[in-house]
Amino acid sequence: MKIIVTGGAGFIGSAVVRHLINDTGYGVVNVDALTYAGNLESLAGVADSERYAFERADITDAEAMARVLAEHRPDVIMHLAAESHVDRSIDGPAAFMHTNIMGTYTLLEAARLYWQGLQQSAPEKAAGFRFHHVSTDEVYGDLEDPDELFTEETSYAPSSPYSASKASSDHLVRAWQRTFGLPVVLSNCSNNYGPYHFPEKLIPLMILNALASKPLPVYGNGQQVRDWLYVEDHARALVRVALEGENGETYNIGGHNEKTNLEVVHTLCDLLDELAPGSSLSQSPYHELITFVADRPGHDLRYAIDAGKIERELGWRPAETFETGLRKTVQWYLDNREWWRRVQDGSYQGQRLGVL
Repeated sequence: MKIIVTGGAGFIGSAVVRHLINDTGYGVVNVDALTYAGNLESLAGVADSERYAFERADITDAEAMARVLAEHRPDVIMHLAAESHVDRSIDGPAAFMHTNIMGTYTLLEAARLYWQGLQQSAPEKAAGFRFHHVSTDEVYGDLEDPDELFTEETSYAPSSPYSASKASSDHLVRAWQRTFGLPVVLSNCSNNYGPYHFPEKLIPLMILNALASKPLPVYGNGQQVRDWLYVEDHARALVRVALEGENGETYNIGGHNEKTNLEVVHTLCDLLDELAPGSSLSQSPYHELITFVADRPGHDLRYAIDAGKIERELGWRPAETFETGLRKTVQWYLDNREWWRRVQDGSYQGQRLGVL
């Protein structure tokens, strides 16, 4: 079996590629344009595998997508390539519309033509083909009832340019399944965290700011609630969905770890006090660096996933608790300073984004 992973040099995509190479016998083709958050260093441990191939290509390039599919003849496409940071979508929404909507459309068309060709030339391979679209819980908007959870039937109500672009791409995938019969599965996940995370996101930004004795900026009052999912748990879930999910179905993937942003930052500070005492230039407890800043425009208050469907139907459950996963994450950043220092030498040095 051969699996194409779009966005395989990104945070979640690289976790999927590492899992596929390290824990399965499948061939993997990583298709990535290597924009600012794509980092082949995240795949250094698997890049020499004879089952791994890399194609530097943009999903909005129809000719490139057709060539990649024709040359590699995948059994499964796992589509993770996307612009994904809400703050960046506030600063520059056009890139999100281009990549997340037009890129998904371009890839869907290439996949449809490839699959239809297989129906003529290799019917058995066509019968097993699958297009897996990876999305976010942010398409559902936010939850007002503290006891409510997002399910696969929750109506879409995106709040940001990012989540609106992902909602659009979800609808495109369902339309290609309904209209053209393309075999698809979809998944919507909660907030991911873990190793190799680009440091514009909350958890890596807080870790690296703390180690540099910089302020730890918490939006608003810090009471926004997210369900946190360890990225390696998510990678295992995605492969399960891609290979075993029922055609046309959606699976919500969550970590059962609802935390306010302020709780997350305090937990990080406690872990750093334990694992890296004295690493801060100020030599003070890390929580003294916490500062509250103006909230993000249109900031959703609460996300929470009901992951019962994937647990019942596909037998997946997260292996990590929030506490074990966060400890592994902090330790990884302490042990891999060269990786994130090289990232910081690029286009992003920790500055705030998404300020109107």
